Amino acid sequence: MLTGSIQITGEALSGAEIKDICDSLKESSVRLLSVRGCQLSDRDFGRVCRGVAESHSLAQLNLNLGVVSTIGRTKQLAEALKANRSLQTLFLHGSPLLDAGLVTLNGALSTHPSLVSLDLGDCMLGDEAVRLICGLFPPDGAKSGLKELTLSANPAVSTQGWARLAIAVAHSSQLRVLNLDYNPLGDHIAGMLAVSVASSRTLEVLDLEGTGLTNQSAQVFLDMVENYPTSLRVLVLAENDISPELQQQISDLLSEGEEEEDKDGEARGSSVTPREKPAWVPHSNSSSSQMVLMTSGLGESFLAETEM
Repeated sequence: MLTGSIQITGEALSGAEIKDICDSLKESSVRLLSVRGCQLSDRDFGRVCRGVAESHSLAQLNLNLGVVSTIGRTKQLAEALKANRSLQTLFLHGSPLLDAGLVTLNGALSTHPSLVSLDLGDCMLGDEAVRLICGLFPPDGAKSGLKELTLSANPAVSTQGWARLAIAVAHSSQLRVLNLDYNPLGDHIAGMLAVSVASSRTLEVLDLEGTGLTNQSAQVFLDMVENYPTSLRVLVLAENDISPELQQQISDLLSEGEEEEDKDGEARGSSVTPREKPAWVPHSNSSSSQMVLMTSGLGESFLAETEM
């Protein structure tokens, strides 16, 4: 059966729409479900969660912008995730989860067999939530884990919490994309993240836009990319107190590294599998749709157009 997508943004969902969504989920005829910013009753949210639990086709679920608005809904979502086996990508950006919400979701997230991409940006998280998130980065392929993580705009996380995350990233065997933009990290945490990047064999994209960095951080990253081979391909430093010259130097060095890798792959011929490009999910407050490349835990990929 061909699978499709359901995308609705910022609407009050009618009973008929909820029924259509639930029927499609239960029939496993939908691969992408986005109800970003939509209004629905607690009863209808529960119906959708039961549909998610029964679906064998759903790969991407977008509940951004307050759809998961209470601890009761968080519990319903957790139960759905425990039963679901197909979901690869979960967007909860802009949900008031707090640490208690992550405690509720953690069991389902940590045991889900397919989940590889998670957006918890602007979810009012703190150190306890970060501690649990670190458990989603298994070291050395011990089990499947996250390849993409967004933690944008969670200012309640302390320096200790970010330090814990940096250590987990350094030991992660799978993480490829990490978005930490609009958190008050500062140069100290940026230095720890530079060590994480140097240690990681997989991290390709690091977004540090608007995180309170200065030329001190940029110089550390410049020294790293100049002197140590890493997997990093994209480093976002916009909206920081960093000179354009330093940003350009870093960008040029990262570009050179990617070009050299591509040439090496071509020289070795067809026996080498091309490096998989990072599945970077840019987040935006605009209502325009964006093309998003998602990657499954089995190495499959699909191109989905969704509103972030």
